[in-house]
Amino acid sequence: MTLLLVIGLITAIVTFVLSIVVYRVALKFKLYPRIRERDVHTRPTPRLGGVAMFLGIVVAFGVAYLFSQIFHGFGGPLLGVVFSDPTPVLAILGAALLIVVIGVADDLWDLDWMTKLAGQFVAAGLVAWLGVQIYSLPLGGGVTVGSPWMSVAMTVIAIVLVMNAINFIDGLDGLVAGVALIANGAFFIYSYLITVKTSPSNYFSLASVLAVILVGACAGFLPLNWHPARMFMGDTGALLIGLLMASSAIAVTGQIDPVALEEGGARSLFPAFIPIILPFAVLVVPLLDFGLAVFRRVRAGKSPFSADRKHLHHRLLDMGHSHLQAVLIFYAWTAVVSIGCLLFWFQPIWPAVLFLCVGLVVCTALTLAPLSRRKSIEAIAESTPASEQSADPDAAARLDPLDAASEISPSDMPAPPRKEMTP
Repeated sequence: MTLLLVIGLITAIVTFVLSIVVYRVALKFKLYPRIRERDVHTRPTPRLGGVAMFLGIVVAFGVAYLFSQIFHGFGGPLLGVVFSDPTPVLAILGAALLIVVIGVADDLWDLDWMTKLAGQFVAAGLVAWLGVQIYSLPLGGGVTVGSPWMSVAMTVIAIVLVMNAINFIDGLDGLVAGVALIANGAFFIYSYLITVKTSPSNYFSLASVLAVILVGACAGFLPLNWHPARMFMGDTGALLIGLLMASSAIAVTGQIDPVALEEGGARSLFPAFIPIILPFAVLVVPLLDFGLAVFRRVRAGKSPFSADRKHLHHRLLDMGHSHLQAVLIFYAWTAVVSIGCLLFWFQPIWPAVLFLCVGLVVCTALTLAPLSRRKSIEAIAESTPASEQSADPDAAARLDPLDAASEISPSDMPAPPRKEMTP
C-alpha cells in the first residue's frame, strides 16, 4: 500500500502545481466564460481546472509505470501487473483525452447537449471496447452477462450515467472535488482489501491505482477550488472524474468472482454483495441528484439535459444554508454512506449498522436545521405585537432572515474578496 500512497501523493503535488500554472494562463489570456443565470458565483472565473487534473493523472500513470520497472524492493514488479496488458490503461487515458477536449470546448464556448452526450458515448465506447467491461455481476453466485455486445452496452451506459451524475452536482465551490475525494478514498480502501483477499500474492490492481490517482488529483485541485474558488474544474474535470470513477468501479465489480470472497455461511453474505453495493453507495448523492433532475425536466416537457437551478445544492442554499454549509453537508452524506457500506466488509456487521443509523440521523438533522430555525423565528414574529413591527420597518427582515434573503437577487449580492494566487 505504501507505493500506492506515494503515487497518490505525487499526483496531488503535480496536480496542485499544474493547477496554479493553468490558473495563471487562464487569467492572462482571459480564458473564462460569461456568468450564466444558474451560476452561484458572481465574478468571471476560469473553468479549466480539469485540464490540470488530466495532466496530473497522465503524469501519475507515467510515474506508476516507472515505479513498476525500477522499485524492485518496494513492490514495483507486482505493480507491473497493472501494466502487463497496457490496453485498458491506454483506453482509459485515450477516453480521458477525448473528454478533456470536449469539456474544454464546452467550458469556453458552451456546446449543445447532444454534442457533449455523443462525445461521452464515444469515450465510454472506447473504454468498453478495449477491455474494461462488466463481464458479470457479483450477485450471490455471480450473474454472467449474456453476450459480449450486452457487456459493452451495459458498460457504456454505466460510464455515461456516472459521468453525467458527477457533472450534475458540480455547482458549488469544492463540491465535486471533495465528494470525489471522499468517495474514491473509501473505494480505494475497498479495492485494496478485495485485491488482497482474492490475490494474496499481489496487492495491486487497475482499480486501486485508478482510485488512488483520482484521490490525489482531487486533493491537488481542491485548494484552488475551495470557497471562494479561484478556478473551477468545469465540465472537463467533472466528466473526467466520472469517467475514472466508473472505470475503477467496473474494473472491480465486473470482473470479480463472489465465490472467491466467501469464507462460509452467513458471515460471507455481506462481503459477497459489497462489490455491487459499494460502487452505488459512493455515488448515491450524485445519482440521486441526477435522477431527480431528469424526472423533473422530463415531467416539465424539457430535455433531461437542459439546465436549471433546482439541483440539491441549490435547494440547500434556498433552505438557508451558507455556501460552505451546503458543501460540508454533501461531504457528510457521502462519507456516511461510503464508509458505512465499506464497514460491512468486516465482521461483525453491527458497527456498520450503528454507524449508518447514527450518521444518517445526524446528516438529516443537519440538512433540515434551517427549517427548524425558520419555524422558531416565525413563531417569534407571530408573537410580536403588530405595534412593535410597525414601529420598526426592519423588524421583518430581522425576524425572518430567510424571507429577506429570498428577495435578494444573486446579482445584488457583493462578490467575495479574492486574493491573487502566489505559487
